[in-house]
Amino acid sequence: MRVLFASLASVGHTYPLIPLAVAARDAGHEVHFAAGAEVHPPLAANGLNPFRPADSFYEIYAEDLAPELDRLRPDLVIHEWGLPGAATAAREAGIPGLWHGFGRRYPDGIGLERPAGGVHLDICPPSIQDKDFLAAERTVPLRPVPFSEPGETFDGPLIYLTLGTAFGTAELLTTAIHGLAKLGRPVVVATGRVDPRDLGPLPADVTVRKWLPQAGLVPHADLVVHHGGSGTTLGALAAGVPQLVLPQGADQFANAAALTEAGAAITVDDVAAIADSAAAIGAGHRAAARALADEIARLPAPADVARQLPDLAGR
Repeated sequence: MRVLFASLASVGHTYPLIPLAVAARDAGHEVHFAAGAEVHPPLAANGLNPFRPADSFYEIYAEDLAPELDRLRPDLVIHEWGLPGAATAAREAGIPGLWHGFGRRYPDGIGLERPAGGVHLDICPPSIQDKDFLAAERTVPLRPVPFSEPGETFDGPLIYLTLGTAFGTAELLTTAIHGLAKLGRPVVVATGRVDPRDLGPLPADVTVRKWLPQAGLVPHADLVVHHGGSGTTLGALAAGVPQLVLPQGADQFANAAALTEAGAAITVDDVAAIADSAAAIGAGHRAAARALADEIARLPAPADVARQLPDLAGR
């Protein structure tokens, strides 16, 4: 079977699809991946045949993908939640399509159209998924498997700090770093769009990098401090690590609320209070994080779902 994956050209939208795409390839399916060139290197490294439809760089519209569907004639299109245009193109071409989630169903008003209808491959553990979404949509559970490119390794235990690639500022990161350093544990920081040189002098035992291989790093952390992005949220949950969440925008406030309600995190409203919030993480938060990790481990693995793809495509 020929399967076409499609995503926005960003780490947060592409990486959640890679484990299933690799599993589909390993199951013997011919896999292609439509996305902007920025995310092509990890896709190519995993043999997923990336290409850029038409002149798309980040978004892919229906008119961008339609000629590629005529060219490839896939048996199934798997399009992530951020690409309603790909869903439209598949439907108009008469090709079965599946939505692929990237976390908890996001609220209205964040700049992305909320997907509805069809079948959703849902990587969010049901206990923290939006209950209205679960009641209204047909979902196929899929275990979230953290993915990142290989890179530097660290020994734990440590505190991992990231504010993602879009929302961090030098002032926010600097305040968070100095607060977390008071706890007397190693702090490892991924700065994203912020130049590490803009952070100024830093306390001892703080390691700062612009980018880090998050999938390999999080299992060595005993606390993850982040903005509430879906990838970091699920990566920390899969490793059973409690979280401090400093939401900045988009779906991050909803993610923070769900994690805090589940008992696996504390939401930080004022970064100046981050040391006190980190010190408040206790046995209850760790137990809740481990329970969510167990829930995730029980979800069907990508290889299991890859074997279902012919049935989901109606073949």
